[in-house]
Amino acid sequence: MTMKFPFDLPLLLDGATGTNLPARGMPANVCTEEWLCQHPAVLLQLQQEYIAAGAKAIYAPTFGANRACLARRGLADKVEEFNRRLTALSRQAAGQSGVLVGGSLCPTGLFVPPHGETDFDEIYEIYREQIRILAQEQVDFLVIETQTSLADMRAAVLAARSTNLPVFVTITVDENGQTVTGGALLPIAVTLQAMGADAIGLNCSHGPAHMARWIRDIAQYVHIPIIAKPSAGLPKTADGKNDYLSPEAFARCGEALLEAGASIIGGCCGTTPAHIAALKEMLEQRQDDFCHTEQEENETDHEAAAIESEAFFLSDHLTYSEPIECSVGLGDDFIDLDDERANVALVEINSMDDALLLAEFGHMSRLPVAVRAESLPVLEAALRYFQGRLLIDSACCIEPEALSATAAKYGAIIY
Repeated sequence: MTMKFPFDLPLLLDGATGTNLPARGMPANVCTEEWLCQHPAVLLQLQQEYIAAGAKAIYAPTFGANRACLARRGLADKVEEFNRRLTALSRQAAGQSGVLVGGSLCPTGLFVPPHGETDFDEIYEIYREQIRILAQEQVDFLVIETQTSLADMRAAVLAARSTNLPVFVTITVDENGQTVTGGALLPIAVTLQAMGADAIGLNCSHGPAHMARWIRDIAQYVHIPIIAKPSAGLPKTADGKNDYLSPEAFARCGEALLEAGASIIGGCCGTTPAHIAALKEMLEQRQDDFCHTEQEENETDHEAAAIESEAFFLSDHLTYSEPIECSVGLGDDFIDLDDERANVALVEINSMDDALLLAEFGHMSRLPVAVRAESLPVLEAALRYFQGRLLIDSACCIEPEALSATAAKYGAIIY
């Protein structure tokens, strides 16, 4: 059973920071975090305008203040300084208003196999460093946003769970509903909900029109609040077209997002305090309709395993395949598996190398994947590095309490 959500719903978030700054004096091609530290009055004014417009939560602009992103600008030694300074400024903007302050975390830009060569634990350490500082600065929640890779999201959620802070995750997808690594909202939601995320949803993602459909698709399967923070577009696109949503049009789209199942709403690129004020007015008019209680309609048990691109909803009767040994041919083994005789692919994990092979080739499975291991460290490695939600064969010769605790940490299913 999911813990009760710690904040009142519906929750109105702020709008964009970055796209508002050029009009307030920020030059192109500078580090946003560094520039804001040098021009605190700009940040304070913008955030106070969002609060005046009705936002009940603002994001500290720590989005790109992780070691990987700052290193690309020669600023890797500024992680602590920027995170502490920007969080303190956001707390100053919130003052005694009761408005929540979230610590924002962006993608690292690093990818694990098969999409890149970075080690998962390196990504985890990058997030853990930033999260430790944000927790010390007493943010009210963490928001892992504009995410494009399940590896980043899982690493950040694991790092965030070393704190007691609520964790929001929002992904951004293309017009087909996919991330750059081929992920989709539903399997990502299944995975992160099981890992303990407190809210999940979308930000940016080609504006609110597509977003309502994608949110509607997951609403029946999640029992945590769904976030919608769409873009309003830009006043003029590269081809000269104007697809910018006025505050009033944006609020109408926001209403559709709420009806689709979102209960946390705000704005991303192109949105201004005026857009948030329009959302506030819409929420006030429909407060009774969207007053959130316990999301009882979503408490139905839709147990599912997942890879990054697909969720596998489990039947009452699971049949494991013959055990598959890990090798460089594991992907072909998944493809060749006879799914008429089994509805779960069972993989033997006997070493750390096996765990890494499963992580690299697991996305090729056409069935939910279960693992069997006799060593707890090896099992944990398999669960840690697999980008999705695994089953664990209950026949593993591992002490039941340790098995349950490890499964819970990674959101795995013991069967």
